Amino acid sequence: MDDQMNSILLCINLLLILIIIPVPTVLSQERPMAPALLVFGDSIVDTGNNNMIITTVKADFPPYGRDFQGRQPTGRFSNGKMPSDMIASMLGIKDLLPPYYAPDLEDGDLLTGVSFASAGTGYDNLTAVIAQVFSMWDQLEMHKEYRRKLVAIAGEETADAIIRESPHVVFAGNNDILATYFFTTIRQKTFDLPSYINYLVDAATNFVKELYNLGARRIVVFGLPPLGCVPVSRTVRGGKNRDCVDIYNQAASSFNFELSNSLNQINVDLPGSRIIYLGIFDIIVDLIQHGPDYGNS
Repeated sequence: MDDQMNSILLCINLLLILIIIPVPTVLSQERPMAPALLVFGDSIVDTGNNNMIITTVKADFPPYGRDFQGRQPTGRFSNGKMPSDMIASMLGIKDLLPPYYAPDLEDGDLLTGVSFASAGTGYDNLTAVIAQVFSMWDQLEMHKEYRRKLVAIAGEETADAIIRESPHVVFAGNNDILATYFFTTIRQKTFDLPSYINYLVDAATNFVKELYNLGARRIVVFGLPPLGCVPVSRTVRGGKNRDCVDIYNQAASSFNFELSNSLNQINVDLPGSRIIYLGIFDIIVDLIQHGPDYGNS
């Protein structure tokens, strides 16, 4: 089913493009649809930042990267490209989105965007502490440093234009709910599930507001997938048949509903913003429930 899932991800990315970028009447194949792509979040979009820190949450060893260029692991939590790479490619920016902390990063890489993401992180700072990775708030500090580097390369006016006109993509929350709340149960000591979801939504909303304060105007926030159906959930809590775990899916669905409402509101409140919630829950559920309809792989 890998090819079908990749096709769905590509469709999601195309939807993202059509929503956030005003498409000209005649598209130039040589001109990208945005000056750069800036990505924040967890392992879904981390292209190698965790290579640079001491943590067990790494993907710099086989079989990761077996279908990637050179068939070598790069720190991407995938056998090949990540959604962050796919979005950058579909926008016409570049084929691969490098991690911000790549040791060989060049000025041209900065001008066209990077991933600040760190696998294992979440909107809850405790999630990053447990995993010993960069928090979402660390990623905001990276963004501030990134702007300073842009100013040094291209000047303040160009730097601000790049940040203003480039999509900022956020994908997080998976580790908060699965690891910090359900698996370790740490947050269950101070929150019931509805309260924790509200806590995460507030954190996510504040993160987006801070991106806006840093100059971002095009912001896309992905919702959560059906967390009860991801392999680790089915293996750890799915019983002998490795069934989907209903309460995890319910938590993800509830988070998505509250986050969508919150983002819709701040999109109205923040002048000049184009903040989009992009749901993937239903698409993946349909793939799970009607797999044969998507063909065989």
